[in-house]
Amino acid sequence: MAFEGLADRLQSTIKKITGKGKVSEQDVKEMTREVRLALLEADVNFKVVKDLIARIKERAIGQEVMDSLTPGQQVIKVVKDELTTLMGGEQSKIAVADRSPTVIMMVGLQGAGKTTTSGKLASLLRKQHNRTPLLVACDIYRPAAIKQLETLGEQLDMPVFSMGTEANPVDIATKAIEKAKEEHHDYVIIDTAGRLHVDTNLMEELQQIKTTVKPDEIFLVVDAMTGQDAVNVAESFNEQLDITGVVLTKLDGDTRGGAALSIKAVTDKPIKFAGMGEKLDQLEAFHPDRMASRILGMGDVLSLIEKAQTNVDEKQVKELEEKMRTMSFTFDDFLEQMGQVKQMGPLDDLMAMIPGANKMKGLKNAQLDDKQLSHVEAIIQSMTKKERQDPSIINGSRRKRIAKGSGTSVSQINRLIKQFSEMKKMMKQMTNMQKGKKGKGGFKLPF
Repeated sequence: MAFEGLADRLQSTIKKITGKGKVSEQDVKEMTREVRLALLEADVNFKVVKDLIARIKERAIGQEVMDSLTPGQQVIKVVKDELTTLMGGEQSKIAVADRSPTVIMMVGLQGAGKTTTSGKLASLLRKQHNRTPLLVACDIYRPAAIKQLETLGEQLDMPVFSMGTEANPVDIATKAIEKAKEEHHDYVIIDTAGRLHVDTNLMEELQQIKTTVKPDEIFLVVDAMTGQDAVNVAESFNEQLDITGVVLTKLDGDTRGGAALSIKAVTDKPIKFAGMGEKLDQLEAFHPDRMASRILGMGDVLSLIEKAQTNVDEKQVKELEEKMRTMSFTFDDFLEQMGQVKQMGPLDDLMAMIPGANKMKGLKNAQLDDKQLSHVEAIIQSMTKKERQDPSIINGSRRKRIAKGSGTSVSQINRLIKQFSEMKKMMKQMTNMQKGKKGKGGFKLPF
């Protein structure tokens, strides 16, 4: 999970100061010392850490904290504000050219995920912004890159412009823009060549493409898991190309977070997007304020709502509400809902978006992970269609068969059926309640 190590350490540190009715200068010094160590362990640039701690300390022992009614909470607000500022302050939106098409150059080293990110960005522009992108294969040195982009285009049903490996990358980019104008594409995403390291030949070619096509955006794609190496690469590319933004890949697997917390401060260029998984729909706009909230355990409700709106079928939701009202909700419906939840991403990441969810860690019956959902899924899929529709027919022998088929135990089957029954009763109570009243209880996974 993104920032997991840093988040655990920071949340543990700030917890000590949150509830204090009075905060002394010594309290602030102890907290900032712990925060500094946490950031350094997270591979955040040393100079960045030094400047950040100085700002936090200056504000935390200033009048805005000392004169407040809840100084402990005010200190946390200071930390959140400074983390947000460190990562860019506010979301940096993608450019839109005055005259179509908007041209985006994707640059970066080999292995950072540049080609895949190009496809993800095209998918995001079409899905969330109703745009019609054209993907352009300009990496002529690695034939697999052209094939990879064409394969991504097929998967996304997205056009890809290619002139093979013999053409000049500058000519390819120029012809692609002409093609985009003819076919009314409003975005052109140019997948350029990469190298194993920054070298003169690579930069000269990228400079030629930049000078010729005059891109509206130059996105540097870097692997978040490489930590300070990602920051060094960003600094080098920025010096020579004057990039307009950074796309961090594999941020979901970066438990430290050093790159995300250092890049903006070092390059003064915003993080525009973050790759949060391998699927083609797992590229997200980067919101510094939301990320700071998640790191500090405050949740990220807005991103959770956006994920739900993107992945949950409204028609299915309405049908589900009707079934709840009429008490015709079945295991098939439950299985369908689980599928929609899984599409939203790993449960750990979803839980990080719920305010206060970090406090549930370690509590009995509060552990929730994808493995548990897989167990429930396996049990339901081991039932016959009739059993899913009417669980009351599941007797002892049927339970043994389901347990064997799902690789679970009879006691697990019993718990799931019992809690499913309790959930249906709760639904009935909720539908009978007057508007505005809240029902008690909830459905808990049995494992």
